[in-house]
Amino acid sequence: MKTRRLGKTDYEVSEIGLGCWQLGGDFGPVGDETADAILTHALNAGISFWDTADVYGGGLSESRIGAHAKGPNVTIATKLGRGAGLYPDGYSKQAIRESLVGSAKRLGVDTLDLAQLHCVPTEVLRDGAIFGWMDELKAEGLVRHWGASVETIEEGLICLDQPGCATLQIIFNLFRQDAAEELLPKAAEKDVGIIVRLPLASGLLSGKYDKNTQFEASDHRSYNRDGAAFSVGETFSGIPFERGVELVQTLKGFAPEGVPLSQFALRWILDHPQVSTVIAGVSKPEQIADNVAASERKSLFPALLKQLGEWYRDEVKPEIRGGV
Repeated sequence: MKTRRLGKTDYEVSEIGLGCWQLGGDFGPVGDETADAILTHALNAGISFWDTADVYGGGLSESRIGAHAKGPNVTIATKLGRGAGLYPDGYSKQAIRESLVGSAKRLGVDTLDLAQLHCVPTEVLRDGAIFGWMDELKAEGLVRHWGASVETIEEGLICLDQPGCATLQIIFNLFRQDAAEELLPKAAEKDVGIIVRLPLASGLLSGKYDKNTQFEASDHRSYNRDGAAFSVGETFSGIPFERGVELVQTLKGFAPEGVPLSQFALRWILDHPQVSTVIAGVSKPEQIADNVAASERKSLFPALLKQLGEWYRDEVKPEIRGGV
């Protein structure tokens, strides 16, 4: 597995990371045996960046990671800020400290590798006090580095103005390309590592769905497809599902012959050098090999990248709900 530097943290992390929300069973039950197999396969495949959060399964994801044998070079990133007592307006230094202490206990560590603010409200970011608290908690030794997971370009730019911010986790994929214009160059200038989430737009970019595809009621692709529970941009990148299926059919015509659409989509992200790692979630351990293969694919030709940018501007962006 190829590695990249995670910004000013100086961690060397795998280009393909592991999103561990499924280990919490948030979008359907994942048993202990399957969770253990996913982590084992990830280790064997050289995936050295694992991303979780305190709210995934009420801490279950963190606990499963903490109980699993990890390699010496595995970086564990967790998130805070969406749990009860914090979100949406209960943020304080003490509350954040308590949240992070809980995460450290579940992960079985004294100091967290990376703690990320988890899509906290824009007004909290604008206020700025939360950044000072994170700096202080880093100085106390509770975290080695801190970053933020954001929903919009505006939120990302606010975080990039904070000297202590080491990483930024963003929605960035073929259905959400805007970060390439201003955010990624500024992150490179500030030496902030970029972590990409939702690389396949909630599975749309796998090319496996049609308009008749049904999801379980407990799956956010069912209950949040119109933003009823949280930001609509977190589900299918804010694109109406049926329209997304149509766009995928067009997108297949851009993919090089013999390259699965999912790997094409991941390769497109990796062709942006500012990206440090792409966190791809899996529900079955055998899916890991398909994600990892994207790291070995040849880079896309510049002319194709330009075509994809024009297609996004003309066909995709007008369909996005919830802003970018």
